[in-house]
Amino acid sequence: MKARTVLLLGVLIVVAAAVTYTFTGSEDPEDYIERIEDERERQFKFIRFNIDSPLTEEQKNNFKELSFFPIDPKYKVTARMVPIEIKKVRNVAMTDGTTQRYIEHSYAEFTIDNIPLRLLLLQDVNEADKRNFFVAFADDTSTVETYGGGRYINARQTGKNSITIDFNLAYNPYCAYNPDFACPIPPRENLMNIAIYAGEKNYEE
Repeated sequence: MKARTVLLLGVLIVVAAAVTYTFTGSEDPEDYIERIEDERERQFKFIRFNIDSPLTEEQKNNFKELSFFPIDPKYKVTARMVPIEIKKVRNVAMTDGTTQRYIEHSYAEFTIDNIPLRLLLLQDVNEADKRNFFVAFADDTSTVETYGGGRYINARQTGKNSITIDFNLAYNPYCAYNPDFACPIPPRENLMNIAIYAGEKNYEE
């Protein structure tokens, strides 16, 4: 079957949480955990039942659950946005050898376990809401506990110079479930030398 290009259809899975809510430090931890669990349940239902799911009908018949790391609030960070002064359009490589156009917008700088980290924030050239960003990343769990081709986060700018990145909402690209889909490959800037024990684990049939 010819590979099909995914224009971030993962948005339909978990973007509701990443885009529509702003989590502050004052939110009760139990409420936060419940919120993430609700998003994971919606993600499961999308993958299992939705017509736009990447699963084949045969896969759907055998699909029982998604696998996640335990929810850990430390992996939800407020990062400082460092703008790229001269913004360029990058042709991001896809898994089928094609490319997809994104704007190199800024860098998100933050720490986890006192380790300074930095991720490139990309923005789809057709994105209408300029507060929404796409993060494709890989880390030391990739090819072990998580999908070798990396994972995605849909991040939301929460202040003039800040953005919320919640690794508990990291999700697999469609090609993790079905190789007939083409997915953006994480840029070299987002290959993290740290294990992110948060978000979705690798899909196993």
